[in-house]
Amino acid sequence: MGVEQNKELVARISSGEVGLLDLWAEDGVWIIPGMVTYHGRAEIEAKLIGPVMDVMASMGTVDVINVVAEGDYVVVETRARDRITKTGVPYNNTYCMVYKVLDGEIIQLTEYCDTALAKSVFS
Repeated sequence: MGVEQNKELVARISSGEVGLLDLWAEDGVWIIPGMVTYHGRAEIEAKLIGPVMDVMASMGTVDVINVVAEGDYVVVETRARDRITKTGVPYNNTYCMVYKVLDGEIIQLTEYCDTALAKSVFS
């Protein structure tokens, strides 16, 4: 796939048109620097996506601020709005997501965010 196709794939994920894990390589890696690395779709679902969804009352919306792509990489800057935990705590983080896409699948995602905010909400 080319750069434009990779950007389109990531745009579909960022807009919520398709689920992130729907386009995830079985052995893909999700890295959150300063916090944790998840290996494989099953671990990502069990240890990241599932637990986050369990504590959230609303995932709100995500505003895409900027998208840059070159080669196999797509970088997306986003800001979450109206995210609320079941205990009423807002979780409106900002993100810089660096996707590596190969043959139409995400093989790596490095998520840069406010890790102090994430730890305070999810600890």
